[in-house]
Amino acid sequence: MTVRHRKTLLTAAALTAGLTLAAVTPALAYTGASHTTRAAAASSAQGDPRNVTQRVTDFYGAYIDSVWDNEDPAAAANAKALRAFYLSAAAQKKVAAFEKKNHADGILFAQNVPVKWKVAYTGSGAGHATSRVTLTWGDGSSAEVSRIDVQSDLKTLKITDLKPVR
Repeated sequence: MTVRHRKTLLTAAALTAGLTLAAVTPALAYTGASHTTRAAAASSAQGDPRNVTQRVTDFYGAYIDSVWDNEDPAAAANAKALRAFYLSAAAQKKVAAFEKKNHADGILFAQNVPVKWKVAYTGSGAGHATSRVTLTWGDGSSAEVSRIDVQSDLKTLKITDLKPVR
């Protein structure tokens, strides 16, 4: 075997080893981290800003993320901005009144933050749509669930009312 062939063979072997390592490394990264398991469970998402139920879903997802991450200095400002954007002025006043009276979050109707949530369309009429928000508090068989009916204006897409389901 000539020197040139040996160099070509060694270069090809080195290149193959490097590419294999590059392909395997991302798959091995963070294998022990719990957040990768959760990220894999929700590997894709989509939305439509014209869909009133999607807007409620977007609001609750972003709002829960903000109040969950209370260590971040921007989280409280973000939660406040989300309320201003997604809620009508009347709904904002109603939420503030609930919070003053009950010393609890008027969006979640609780003093803590759920670990899971989902939103489902439940009906519409008279220019409004209603979505049912289901909040899950904790994991496993002892997890508690609460529900909130959220009314939205079909024209503005703003949330106009929130009521806990008893």
